[in-house]
Amino acid sequence: MAFKIGLLGLGTVGSGTAEIIYNPQGRHPLLNDITIAKIGVKSLNKQRTIDIAAEVLTTDLDSIVSDPDIDIVVELIGGLEPARTLILKAIASGKHVVTANKAVIARYGQEIFEAAKKAKVYVLLEAAVGGGIPIVEPLKQSLGANRIETIIGIVNGTTNYILTEMTEKGSDFAEVLQEAQALGYAEADPTADVEGYDAADKISILASLAFDRQVKREDVYSEGITSITSSDIDYADKLGYVIKLLAIAQKPAQDQENLELRVHPTLVEKSHPLANVNGVFNAILVEGQPLGQVMFYGPGAGSGPTASAVVADILNIVGVLQSNHGAHALDPLLSSSPEKPAPIAPIDDVSTCFYARFLCADVPGVIGHLGTIFGDFGVSLASVVQIGFQDDLAEIVVVTHHVREGNFRSAIQAIEDLEAIKKIPSIIRVL
Repeated sequence: MAFKIGLLGLGTVGSGTAEIIYNPQGRHPLLNDITIAKIGVKSLNKQRTIDIAAEVLTTDLDSIVSDPDIDIVVELIGGLEPARTLILKAIASGKHVVTANKAVIARYGQEIFEAAKKAKVYVLLEAAVGGGIPIVEPLKQSLGANRIETIIGIVNGTTNYILTEMTEKGSDFAEVLQEAQALGYAEADPTADVEGYDAADKISILASLAFDRQVKREDVYSEGITSITSSDIDYADKLGYVIKLLAIAQKPAQDQENLELRVHPTLVEKSHPLANVNGVFNAILVEGQPLGQVMFYGPGAGSGPTASAVVADILNIVGVLQSNHGAHALDPLLSSSPEKPAPIAPIDDVSTCFYARFLCADVPGVIGHLGTIFGDFGVSLASVVQIGFQDDLAEIVVVTHHVREGNFRSAIQAIEDLEAIKKIPSIIRVL
């Protein structure tokens, strides 16, 4: 039984996907049952890294999603539109869909999954999170017997590369960002990566799968790495930490109704498994009962890794369709999507630890005043250290015990009113 693929996009991931399908030797035997019928591109005259017959290429993407001979549409053009519209048109035409588009799934996933359920087709998205790391399917299937409690991940390779370089070379953010752009690790406009938006897209998808809840992307708190300095990294190192941009989804033990979803720079103890995930690599730590902890690690982007995940989804669909002999009944493990909305806890209600650095006048009693104000707002301090001087100002670093974020922020506001406090250069959460 042969299956025809319609490929939307022939960029980095699209080319990698075509390469795998055109060269099935030594790979899964089901690849021999798959052919690429059409590939949608922006330009027919662009030079390609792989040899493709001219009649396979077209600039008419609508003709692909409505072609009655195509069984599976693979969307790899990225962005919100026309990706969303093309996916919905493919579904309406009775086609299964594979996508690597985290932005469109994070924002329009529920609309897409409801349309797929009605049309009785699959929408698979393994490549949307973690590149080549298998995480979506394990959350849907392999880990399905567990009660998931926490997902903590490094899910953006660009920011992880930047922070790794800053840590290893002592460079500043702007300098490393330029290097990352020159190497192709960062986009010309890196906003989505460095401000945490890309990671927020991804954790909203993982949370919806892990907790079986509809997650509104706009409810995910995100904070980027643009304010992280080499000084912060140096002080973190002296305290036994590294700084990582973490995406966190968890169901707090004391509140089983609300989910906590956030993306932000975080101090991670050097002994923690995520502390040694460096460069462009990604890692996702899942904790649940009765399993405990399991970590998924690997390349989070690139032609080969992401294409690997795309083709795995295609094979999943083909395998199920062949085993069902074309029957129009969906595998509930492969096609399930959440039905209940997820209430997201406001960031002020989240409990975590904090690191804060203060620059203050070198006068007696400053540390005492800090301790008093923190105490007034219920903030318990794990350590207070004067680490030296900067431009004749005393530099004090504080690390707190677990505290409600709203309480901590109120204490900071009160501390800013102290005459001796000249500047608070950094506030970073601690894992």
